[in-house]
Amino acid sequence: MSTIRTEMPVLVRHEGIWAGSYTVIDNDGNIIDKHKSQITCEFPDDAPAPYFQTNRYEWSEGKVQEYQFPGTYRDKQLWFDTERIDGHAWEADDSIIILYFSYKDSPDAYVYEMIHISPCNTHRARTWHWFKNGEIYQRTLIKEDRVR
Repeated sequence: MSTIRTEMPVLVRHEGIWAGSYTVIDNDGNIIDKHKSQITCEFPDDAPAPYFQTNRYEWSEGKVQEYQFPGTYRDKQLWFDTERIDGHAWEADDSIIILYFSYKDSPDAYVYEMIHISPCNTHRARTWHWFKNGEIYQRTLIKEDRVR
């Protein structure tokens, strides 16, 4: 039987806890938002979903947000369908995952994310390209390090 662990080995390398920062910029390179993050990627045994991600964001003024993203697996892709987002991810090569998703409350907008994991599995670089009606309007730049 095929499983997410055997068919998505690059994704499995992301298992653990990642700390970093998100910087959101507009098309002119102006910073719109900046905040810290902690992302937990898990592959729980005997759970309803073979993948579970928790995103925690923290701003300097004290604002905190946390979201959970259970993922299902089929056709060598990770699929998300939560109250917040709808999307899927796939491996592009031995260090890159591509994620496409849209927010359910913004049907005319979508995001393509590129996730690069270092050969030593301790650093990640991620970029989000935000599109509305087919035109890019902002980007999110993410730098993360594995903390566990």
